[in-house]
Amino acid sequence: MNSAVFEKIVCALLLLLTFPLMALIWIVIRLTSSGPGLYRSIRLGKGRRPIRILKFRTMDARVALEVMTQILESGEWRWNRKLKHDPRLTWAGRILRRFSLDELPQFWNVLIGDMSLVGPRPITREENRRYGRYSALIHSVKPGITGLWQVSGRNLTTYHRRIAINIYYVKHRSWKLDLWILSKTFRAVISGRGAF
Repeated sequence: MNSAVFEKIVCALLLLLTFPLMALIWIVIRLTSSGPGLYRSIRLGKGRRPIRILKFRTMDARVALEVMTQILESGEWRWNRKLKHDPRLTWAGRILRRFSLDELPQFWNVLIGDMSLVGPRPITREENRRYGRYSALIHSVKPGITGLWQVSGRNLTTYHRRIAINIYYVKHRSWKLDLWILSKTFRAVISGRGAF
């Protein structure tokens, strides 16, 4: 059995095991804010092919439209492309983000072959320009649900360091490194450190 088939079997089992939790999360999102429970975000997959990754919705779309200009002008956004106290997040969204529960639906992305369990984070077309000559390298593998960045400080790192970590992972990827990342991911998710 090759690693891709094994990965899909694991994700199929994880989807079954987490289905009750995901159903509960979907209900909470629908009852506490307006909009769908899930949303699809277009990112670049292997070979720069556009893929639609699934996530639980963590933001209020109406608030997002109102504060977008303010966010884009924020020094914190320009430095990290993340906001520690993002006004767009719903109260449920803050909890989901802290413990990475918003990414549970991505097991489906692995099952259909768009993502891997471990890999560089999926990036947008706009972000791709920041990788410059390393763009082809990053997109030589499938993006992952978890990766070296998630166990190396997550959002507490700068965006440039995040790029460097992704490049390092692709250059040095191995099954041993992937197993190490998976073991560290559980601790990172439980602690919630660096997630916002």
